Amino acid sequence: MDTEAQHQERDRSSRPSPSEETSDTEGPEGRSRFALVSRITDWLPGGRISLTLLICLVFLLVLNAFVVQPFQIPSGSMENGLRIGDRVLVNKLAYRFGAEPRRGDVVVFDGSGYFGSGDYIKRVVGVGGDHVVCCNREGRIEVNGRSVDESTFLYPGDTPSTVPFKVVVPHGTLFVLGDHRSDSSDSRDHLGSPGGGMIPVSEVVGRADWIVWPFAHWTRLHRPGAYARVPAAGGAHG
Repeated sequence: MDTEAQHQERDRSSRPSPSEETSDTEGPEGRSRFALVSRITDWLPGGRISLTLLICLVFLLVLNAFVVQPFQIPSGSMENGLRIGDRVLVNKLAYRFGAEPRRGDVVVFDGSGYFGSGDYIKRVVGVGGDHVVCCNREGRIEVNGRSVDESTFLYPGDTPSTVPFKVVVPHGTLFVLGDHRSDSSDSRDHLGSPGGGMIPVSEVVGRADWIVWPFAHWTRLHRPGAYARVPAAGGAHG
């Protein structure tokens, strides 16, 4: 009996406690991660503060490259909605998963070889297959036979266009105009250039969704309802 009791006591004492088991299995790994962070902070000037700033910088670079990108308005071609110096956030994912630009969207695109070097911001008036005419008997732009009332975003005092045009937008491209028509170099001015003034959808950087600076102009950019009744391309090409 005494011998058996001693064996049981010895067996119980030889088993590691739960805390010992945890420290044996998780402790070395946790200490390893902590040691790695410590080595990095020891190597970086400024220690943990520099490491935190570096992580934030990497995060912002990834965000800027793949998700959203700030863009400063360089001219008055989109007034009054977008003024010189305004900063907008461009949604770079808006057209990444099968969606395409729609009539009324404000887009940023690379105009190199089409409008000139650099990025531009304009409003989409026609998409692939659309028949765009200016101006009809009402003095408005007409898309696929439907008159478009642009009064809610057109610059006060401007007409839809002083240059008449009648175009069919090739598939995979966009016909774009500035809201301040009298101060905008856009698709109308490049009808005779390579590409016919059309911008390939592949050159679109993204859709401008927000004005974020200055704070007094902070607002979300909505697609105007003026294009909602425009029929799909393929009907009236009068």
